[in-house]
Amino acid sequence: MKDEKCWAVVPAAGVGRRMGGNIPKQYLELAGETVLVRTMERLASCPGISGVFLGVSAGDPFWQKMSFSAPWLKSVCEGGDERADTVSRILDDMSGTVQQHDWVLVHDAVRPCVGHKDIQRLMKLAGQEDGGLLGRPITDTVKFVDSVDRVEKTISRQGLWRAQTPQMFRYGELQQALLNAKKKGLIVTDEASAMEYVGFHPLMVAGSSENIKITVPGDLQLAEVFFQGQESGS
Repeated sequence: MKDEKCWAVVPAAGVGRRMGGNIPKQYLELAGETVLVRTMERLASCPGISGVFLGVSAGDPFWQKMSFSAPWLKSVCEGGDERADTVSRILDDMSGTVQQHDWVLVHDAVRPCVGHKDIQRLMKLAGQEDGGLLGRPITDTVKFVDSVDRVEKTISRQGLWRAQTPQMFRYGELQQALLNAKKKGLIVTDEASAMEYVGFHPLMVAGSSENIKITVPGDLQLAEVFFQGQESGS
């Protein structure tokens, strides 16, 4: 990866309905700063990351009120209705800065506790493949339920992983994969799924259980504990 750069991409146009309240979850406070800024700072401070590109919702009043700037924040663009739309718009916005063979690490705006060691391991291992993502093997028993929440069967958890982020792919290949999915009307829940549609088999790299996604109110308190512990131990 000597001639290739790694860039962080942060889609932050979501509204976080499951969190409740009037403030999108990426703008909630974590250790005296917004979750979004904490997430971007964690990415930007990781050795090997050349810069961060951000996508926010059109006319986002919370972002505008922050008046945030940093030398590592290369660009902020308007996101779309879905995550995949926002990522595609960020990639388009990056076109004058990055090379087709550069790597992009797409990371959830509400995963502020991702560790540098995990990011660097992902860059090392996925950089030797066609790309990859952080994840955790599922250890709980998995049940399949019907429309009225009655258990129909137990599903083997062998080979099942819970996907995390960052998800790392070459800039040009991810851009084309997302375009392909949109043209065909395919459902894209993450970048890896878009790559799977065009025949890629991303490498799953084991990440930390602390790399949680802040989705419901209790997650914020847990993230605070993880984040403070990581900062005090760094």
